[in-house]
Formats: sequence, structure tokens, C-alpha cells
Amino acid sequence: MVSRNIQVNNQVGLHARPATFFIQKSSEFKCSIWVEKNNRKVNAKSLLGVLSLGITKGTEITIIADGPDEQEALEALTLLVGSNSAE
Repeated sequence: MVSRNIQVNNQVGLHARPATFFIQKSSEFKCSIWVEKNNRKVNAKSLLGVLSLGITKGTEITIIADGPDEQEALEALTLLVGSNSAE
């Protein structure tokens, strides 16, 4: 299992469209992936779960991956969330 804390830099956070990109990217990996905010953890492959966290710009989240491709998943999602590419 690997995890990383990251600050969300997207202008609108992980809301609607950026969250959809995040879920699509998460679903490309075989490993289990979670997003944690304020001690609340949700499945990163669930749109409703991710949206329920209310992640806005500047929010610090933890991405947790566990499985055969966990490192690749963590790197890809960190890049997506840490940049403005999901806007």
C-alpha cells in the first residue's frame, strides 16, 4: 500500500467534470484506490463518493493505492490532481 498527501490545484477542485476525469483515470488501474479528506475515506472509482467529499481548490487530500499497479496509479493521480489539467 502506498499513499501521498497532495494539495488540489484545479480551479474548481474535484467537482463534476474534474471528478469525472479523476474517476476515469482511477478506473484504468487494477489496484484499489481511495481518497481521504478530514479522516473520511471514499473509493476513488466512485463518482458519488468523490463528489461527497466536497474537494475544493487548496484542499489537502490523501490518495491511497493498494494492489499490483499501486505506484503507477499514485503517480498518475498525483499528476492529475496537482496540475490544472483536469479543469
